[in-house]
Amino acid sequence: MKRVWRISNSELVQQWTHHRSNKSPSSYSLSTLTATSSSTTTTTTTTTKTKTKTTTSAFVKLVELFSEKFYVPVESKRIEDIRKEATTLKHDLLRRNSEEGEEENDSLDIDNINRVLDDKCKPRLMRFGGSAIFLEFLEQLNSCPHLAIEVFNWRRNLVDFPISMTPEEYAKGIRIAGRLYNVDLAVELFAEAVNKRLKTSELYNALMGACMYNGLSNKCQAVFRDFKKDPDCIPSIVTYNILISVFGRLLLVDHMETTFKEIENLNLSPTLSTYNSLISGYISAWMWDDMERVFQMMNSSSVKPDLRTYLLLLRGYAHSGNLDKMEETYELVKDHVNRDFLLVRIMICAYYRSSVTDRLKKINALLELIPKSDYRAWFNVLLIDLYAREHLLEEMESSINEALQNKTSVVSIGIMRSIITCYFQSNAVDKLTNFVRCAESNGWRICKSLYHCKMVMYGSEMRFKDVENALQEMREVNLDVSLKTFWILYHVYISHGLRHKVQQVVGLMFKHGYGIPNDFKY
Repeated sequence: MKRVWRISNSELVQQWTHHRSNKSPSSYSLSTLTATSSSTTTTTTTTTKTKTKTTTSAFVKLVELFSEKFYVPVESKRIEDIRKEATTLKHDLLRRNSEEGEEENDSLDIDNINRVLDDKCKPRLMRFGGSAIFLEFLEQLNSCPHLAIEVFNWRRNLVDFPISMTPEEYAKGIRIAGRLYNVDLAVELFAEAVNKRLKTSELYNALMGACMYNGLSNKCQAVFRDFKKDPDCIPSIVTYNILISVFGRLLLVDHMETTFKEIENLNLSPTLSTYNSLISGYISAWMWDDMERVFQMMNSSSVKPDLRTYLLLLRGYAHSGNLDKMEETYELVKDHVNRDFLLVRIMICAYYRSSVTDRLKKINALLELIPKSDYRAWFNVLLIDLYAREHLLEEMESSINEALQNKTSVVSIGIMRSIITCYFQSNAVDKLTNFVRCAESNGWRICKSLYHCKMVMYGSEMRFKDVENALQEMREVNLDVSLKTFWILYHVYISHGLRHKVQQVVGLMFKHGYGIPNDFKY
């Protein structure tokens, strides 16, 4: 029995040492934080707790050899306790904050927050060793970044507190500052951690992530160059994932691919984030074949696609017009897509650009998922054009009225001509007249085709006075008559035998230098 104990203990010490030396600083989870929370205290305390931890783990391993039934997962229970305590602490803080009438986006009562943290958080930090429960607490405040940064500031400003801050806590603070678009604070926290000799790879990754989140690609790359020069820290797969994401957003496909090759040269294992960032980059560059290639590479690896992967692919297939794969992917993630109105609109755009026979039916089914209150001007204009091309007068006018109510103006000559064609095909000249009046007063694109169409339709109904009124309306909006205008008038009058009107039009054509029609007889 002693021999078994001695061998097991030795092996576990070697495994623990190997784990400590090779662990990526950016890969901390709640379980690893609780296992290593004591490593941020003094050297003596660290050594003592390491031995205790190793001995305890070895004993648990030995017990497992004989009876799994009586094994109690102590570490799992500790993690669960931390989560419960962090949840309770979050609820106490939010409740006290709401009682003071403060909202997340309003100015927070810092004094009130500090009092709650002094009363509720300090004892829990002492009980659980500081880092683990505080990180879990900040994680649960993700939806309230303004409040989270105040909690973090309370922690860093604690005076004479026996538990020092850890690199993981500073990294979390840097990420929160990035989410608040406060890169200066992120840089300040990084420098503060470095001055305290807490510099790790995770800190570099957090600062790079904050720069990326705020669109500071040059700053992000500058941090990476400093990272590579630092002899004490080694870039991890997280580092290169951030770079791939940055280059993908900038459409620097060559840089993105070079970064991926460096990952392979360094024998780093690509993660889910690696493949998703590559797919996203190729979608941004509209490189559909490469997008599909990365997805197949991912499927052939040990990394399997997640929800974000399929949502990215759905977007890519929609933009590329690959409706079959778009619909296939949609069936896999339908429940999630139906709550993402932007993706629903992207799918509708794909059908809009296609020529499939039942596109209108599929578009209407997707439109049911978007609430009326979620108005988007560009999307409303697209629907106007869609209904106009399909000659659906009522639906088109409904969308036009919605655009007018929301002060949306159409400036595309192509869409205006689609609208005109729909009115012409529906023989709705009075509705066209009303539309022209609204378009003039709401800043829509005004073109000669609007008035030419009215003249033709009035002429077909022998409403000659309205034909002349349309000509006058053209002059009022500073549209000059053209050869086409005179030809419309000429054919309207000559087809109904109004010879004196025909002679007037011919005279005007001659006056403007357009000549005389060949079929005109004096």
